[in-house]
Amino acid sequence: MRPSPSFSAERGTRARRWQCADHLLDLGRPLVMGIVNVTSDSFSDGGSHNTVQAACAHARLLVAQGADLIDVGGESTRPGSDEVPVAEELARALPVVEQLADEGVPVSIDTRHAAVAQACVEAGAVVINDVSGFRDRTMVDVAVGCDAGLVVMHMLGEPKDMQADPWYEDVASEVRDYLLAQAHMLETAGVASERICIDPGPGFGKDFGHNLELLRQTSVFASLGYPLMAAYSRKRFVGELTGVEKASERVVGSVVVALYAARRGAHVLRVHDVAPTVEALKALEALERVP
Repeated sequence: MRPSPSFSAERGTRARRWQCADHLLDLGRPLVMGIVNVTSDSFSDGGSHNTVQAACAHARLLVAQGADLIDVGGESTRPGSDEVPVAEELARALPVVEQLADEGVPVSIDTRHAAVAQACVEAGAVVINDVSGFRDRTMVDVAVGCDAGLVVMHMLGEPKDMQADPWYEDVASEVRDYLLAQAHMLETAGVASERICIDPGPGFGKDFGHNLELLRQTSVFASLGYPLMAAYSRKRFVGELTGVEKASERVVGSVVVALYAARRGAHVLRVHDVAPTVEALKALEALERVP
């Protein structure tokens, strides 16, 4: 990777904590974020948890399996997807966020819409996970006006067309520079740096080679001074690595990729399959303790 003019000397260390509202998350071990999609059309589990009751039950299961946070989404942002009206997204996600927050579950809202983020933070969400990377000024205003943790993701274009013809001169450098610029923008607006997590956005305007390079550069992204999220779970990239076509069957490959990222410094693993991921992390930790 080329040196970045926006990379400051004090950023060359791993983040140790992530401040998410009243939750100060220790990054001494990789955190596991369980995915709950309250949608009918998500690429892997669309329709599986698209009622409040089913979504909350699945979230409770993931927490019991060891998830540290639950990421609730009411809009599919898979390649080629259409934007969901805000009212519909709210109707899907908000009751789930409210219920889980009332039960004491640390909830993240996965949204690119400021109105959804605002309502969910007011309902108790402690993280805003924005796939559009806080490009929207109104989303920045929501971030400044609350104390939730923030996930700044890189996406080339929009979900509808992001996979049409993604091109970069140097994908790792360009994604890194974008994430640092967005993080600096949020800090300048008044957001504490301890609240910011970065996500290179695998699969969001990247082909197989781009995703592979971003994964291989995990240690570089992990050294930028912000918590780093690895979100490869069940994505086409995993299927291309393993030859498994059906997304819901990409469990083993997803766990291996998550471990690879964790071993190279990723702080938060966003996954569909919490139980095998937690088990694999425990096994890796135990092996590394063996004399």
